[in-house]
Amino acid sequence: MKSYQEMTKEELLKEKKGLDAEYKKFQQRGLHLDMSRGKPSQEQLDLSMGMMDVLSSYCDLACEDGTDCRNYGVLDGIQEAKVLIGDMIECNPDNIIIYGNSSLNIMYDTISRSMTHGVMGNTPWCKLDKVKFLCPVPGYDRHFAITEYFGIEMINVPMLPTGPDMDMVEELVSKDEAIKGIWCVPKYSNPQGITYSDETVRRFARLKPAAKDFRIYWDNAYCVHHLYDIDQDHLIEILAECKRAGNPDMVYKFASTSKISFPGSGVAAIATSANNLEDIKKQLAIQTIGHDKVNQLRHVRFFKDVHGITEHMRKHAASLRPKFEMILETFDRELKGLDVGSWYSPKGGYFITYETLEGCAKSVVAKAKKAGVVMTPAGAPFPYGKDPKDSVIRISPSFPSLEDLTLATEIFVVCVKLASVEKLLGQE
Repeated sequence: MKSYQEMTKEELLKEKKGLDAEYKKFQQRGLHLDMSRGKPSQEQLDLSMGMMDVLSSYCDLACEDGTDCRNYGVLDGIQEAKVLIGDMIECNPDNIIIYGNSSLNIMYDTISRSMTHGVMGNTPWCKLDKVKFLCPVPGYDRHFAITEYFGIEMINVPMLPTGPDMDMVEELVSKDEAIKGIWCVPKYSNPQGITYSDETVRRFARLKPAAKDFRIYWDNAYCVHHLYDIDQDHLIEILAECKRAGNPDMVYKFASTSKISFPGSGVAAIATSANNLEDIKKQLAIQTIGHDKVNQLRHVRFFKDVHGITEHMRKHAASLRPKFEMILETFDRELKGLDVGSWYSPKGGYFITYETLEGCAKSVVAKAKKAGVVMTPAGAPFPYGKDPKDSVIRISPSFPSLEDLTLATEIFVVCVKLASVEKLLGQE
C-alpha cells in the first residue's frame, strides 16, 4: 500500500470513499465493545480461584511466629507476606510495609501525608507557595489524578525508548526546590510498555535535587508481568542503586498483586529506606491497627514463594499474549508503510500505545465510539487530560475476549485510516 502522505488528493478521496463504506458497515452492526481500561479478563481472574480454598474454618490461621491473623496487630504486615513481596520486587523484607489491596491507595496516602505533615521533618507541602511534580508522558492517568486533586502543578517530561528524558529531569530537579517528586512506572510502563534502561535507573539514583524532601514515586506495577518466558525486559533495582549513590531515602517503591491475584482483593506494599519507614509508620499507627492479615496469609499459602508467583504469571501471559500479538500483527499488516502513526511492541505489561498523526487521536477515539468500541479518552495519559499533540491513544487488550478484541482492532484500524485521510485532505 502506498503511503497516505504520498497520495494525490484524488487518491485520498478514493481511499476515503472505500473507508467510509467499511466504517458504515461496522456502525450498522450495533456493537458494544470495551477497550477502555486495563482490567484482567474473567479467564485471568479464574486463575486465582484456588486462593478461595487455601483457608477454611478448619485451618490454623497463625503465622510462623505464632501471630493469630484473625486478631488486631502487626502494623506493617506479617513476615511471610513481606518475604513473598520482597522476593517479587527484589527488596529486603525489612524495608517493606504490607498494606491493603491497593497500591494506588498507598500513593494517595503518601502524597496526602506529605501535604499535611511533610516528609521526614520538612515543611508540609500545604504550607508552601508552590508544589510541583514531574510527570513522564504519556503516563498513568490515575497518578496524575492524585497530584491534580491536591493542587500540585504537573510538568510534562517526554518518555524516550530508555525511559523519561533524564537530561530534562536532572536539570529541573537540581534547580527548582518546588519540585517534590516524579511519577514513574519503570517496567513495562503504562501505557507504552517501555522499561527504563540501566543508565536511566542509575541517573535517577544519582539525582541531586534542590528539595531535601524530593522523592521518586517508583510504581513497579508490572514487575513480573512478562508476555514471554525468555524474551523479557530487565529492570535494575532502584533502592540498591539509591543506597549505592548515597541517596538511600530518595525513593518510594510501590507494588501490588492486583493483576496477579484478584485486583479488588490483592495485597499492596511500599518498599523504602529505614528513615522513610519510620516516618510513614508514625502516620500509619494513627490510621490503622493493621491491615487484613487473613488476606496476606491467604496469598502466602496460595503462592508459597516467588516461584509460585512466576508460574502463576506464566498462565496470565498465556491468556494475554495472543491478544497483544493479534493487535501488533494487525497493525503491521494494515498500517505499516502508510505513514499514519507509530506504535511500540512491548514485552509485557497491560497496554499498547498507538500514536496517530498530530491532531488525530480525539477523532479516532470518537469514530471508534460511534462504531461501538469504547476506548480510553484521548488525552488521558497526560496531566489535566491534555495531550499537546492530540496523538496518543492507549489500547487495553486484556479484558475483551480474543474474538471481540479482533473485531475491535479491525474497527480501530479503519478509524485510524479514516481520521488520517481526513487530516491530510484538510491540509490540502
